[in-house]
Amino acid sequence: MRNDDYSDDIDFDRDYDTIRQIQPQSPRGGYYIAPDRRRGARNRRRGFLGNFPAALAAGILAFVLGCGAGFGGGYLKWGYEKPYTVDLKSIKAPEWIDQNFIRKNIFSRPDVSLKRVRNIVIHYVGNPGTSAEANRKYFDSLADQDPQKGGSSSSSHFIVGLDGEVLQCIPVSEMAYANAPRNNDTIAIETCHPDETGQYNQETYDSLVKLTAWLCSELDLSASDVIRHYDVSEKGCPKYFVDHEDAWKQFKKDVKEALKEMK
Repeated sequence: MRNDDYSDDIDFDRDYDTIRQIQPQSPRGGYYIAPDRRRGARNRRRGFLGNFPAALAAGILAFVLGCGAGFGGGYLKWGYEKPYTVDLKSIKAPEWIDQNFIRKNIFSRPDVSLKRVRNIVIHYVGNPGTSAEANRKYFDSLADQDPQKGGSSSSSHFIVGLDGEVLQCIPVSEMAYANAPRNNDTIAIETCHPDETGQYNQETYDSLVKLTAWLCSELDLSASDVIRHYDVSEKGCPKYFVDHEDAWKQFKKDVKEALKEMK
């Protein structure tokens, strides 16, 4: 539209109030009331600025809740592991444990330090009637294998004998080859048994309970942290505790009671 299209008969500044009274009729009857756009703009600005603190608070709350949910989800997914404060090298065996360590070698005592211990694993030797000393000698004899040709790997931290004797073959601060793939965070106990059922005589059983409770006390573990070789690899070991679940549960109860008496 060109400037000369405007009418000289209307002065918009002079006649503004008169012109805005001429309202277009609403299709629903009555008259359409034109909004004051300047007032609406002021209201919108006032509404935004007036609600700004509340909006900010809501945003902060959402952020905090989101972070909390994120951290909470991470806790549930990965878990929280408290710092390990047990000094494994400082643990001293009581006099009823006969420490007779096997030679350091790649087949049975690799001389690898443990950073922490999460579980105590119970085994049985699988050779009925053999003594704790005989099994210790077997672990030590594996050092005579030729590393260039390879060979068998096996060992245990402790062996409980038929007369209740307890031999320690490897320090608790070192790894044994007994609980693969959990060798790096477990302690192994081998147990002797008189026959093929794997059931222990009373002397062996009593010493096993005593040794396990002592280890739990020293390693800051509980009876619930005591597991079978079966629970690691599904191998039928220790046989009697795998075949008789009730006997395994009773053993853990006995360890729990023995642990209470030590405190």
